[in-house]
Amino acid sequence: MTEIRKYLEEHREEMIDFLAELVAVRSVQNDANGNCPFGKKPAKALERMLKKCEEAGFNVENVENYVGSADFSEIEPSLAILTHLDVVPEGTGWNSDPYVLKRSEGRLIGRGTCDDKGPAVASLFAMKAVRELAMPLKRGVRLIFGTNEENGSADLAYYRTKRKLPPMVFTPDGEYPVINAEKGMIRVYFSADFNDLSITSGKIINAVPEKCVVSCERHIIFLCKGKSGHASTPEKAENAITKFLYEYSRTYKNSLLCGLASLFPYGETDGKSCGLGFSDEISGKMTCVLSMLNTENGRLKGGIDIRFPLDRTLKEVSGIICKSLENIGFEIDSCEGTEPHVTDENSEFVQSLLRVYERVTGDKGHCIAIGGGTYVHEIDGGVAFGAEFPNEDGNMHGADEFITEENLIRNAEIMAEAIIEICG
Repeated sequence: MTEIRKYLEEHREEMIDFLAELVAVRSVQNDANGNCPFGKKPAKALERMLKKCEEAGFNVENVENYVGSADFSEIEPSLAILTHLDVVPEGTGWNSDPYVLKRSEGRLIGRGTCDDKGPAVASLFAMKAVRELAMPLKRGVRLIFGTNEENGSADLAYYRTKRKLPPMVFTPDGEYPVINAEKGMIRVYFSADFNDLSITSGKIINAVPEKCVVSCERHIIFLCKGKSGHASTPEKAENAITKFLYEYSRTYKNSLLCGLASLFPYGETDGKSCGLGFSDEISGKMTCVLSMLNTENGRLKGGIDIRFPLDRTLKEVSGIICKSLENIGFEIDSCEGTEPHVTDENSEFVQSLLRVYERVTGDKGHCIAIGGGTYVHEIDGGVAFGAEFPNEDGNMHGADEFITEENLIRNAEIMAEAIIEICG
């Protein structure tokens, strides 16, 4: 057992107790309140974290309740570990109170344990271990705690107008070994006049809808059931909207619905019929999901989530999808997105993280590309490093979210070793 691992084992209960304290704060975004831009609860979680960091002897700063930070020392930081303290709403299906940490068979269950309060606690105790074991550092380290990652990362955007990020940044808000490439993302909202039917399906643009209810004069004429899933991995789900459009277009002839059926065939997930269907060697096939279709005030409104590969541009892909929708009679209400993100896997920063991962876990390290976007998507040179391990599912965003006690400790160990590797 290394010195770091021994230290963390000795502080296991303190780590878990502090995680329980953070989980107890329902830090879901709410309306701005005074000096709390995302509501009182995210600000309260940040206050508790910064108090704990200050008690540990670190130099803390609260940037107007958007973001807080803790510096290892007075040395200008070269490395930042970026986590967030806001969480998604609890939803349904829990077997225990989401805001009371439950220990069960080695699991720590509660909202935020995996995403991202657990990793935030691990990052703090990683830096505490390095400090209290007197590991010498030549470069500074900064922990950064955000409060709006789950709702657009306005926290980080604001912070970057006030403070400069260190040259190396990783976030334990993804998975191991290292996520160095993330597809570009586009979200399109469109609509048209429509009075034929009442349609209800999909409320969240980045989720594949599991149900589509279609009625006429209050009588349900279609009830299509699918399987929900994240829009970045639609091949693992079944889209209830495209299922309905397929069934509808076999018999009925409304031009808008039949047009959508032709653009989004049931079972297709790469947007090929829209004129897309791109792929590249690193990030693989793109995804294109018709994730929302609802009638409201005489309008048919829809939403599309697209994740496109590294070799394409936001302008190119958005131009194609918008033109395809306009050709079948829809108006584009909004179309926004981000370019793909990639950090050189051969950079010394990435290679250092891979060495640490291999040393601590004994497994081979490699870089991976994902369709989802992480907290570092718009940070040059940033990568995701943890906190979930390969083939692990902590029910992130779902009921009974958890991190194991072992992985809470192991994440802290990996982060401590990364601090020493990069800044020692």
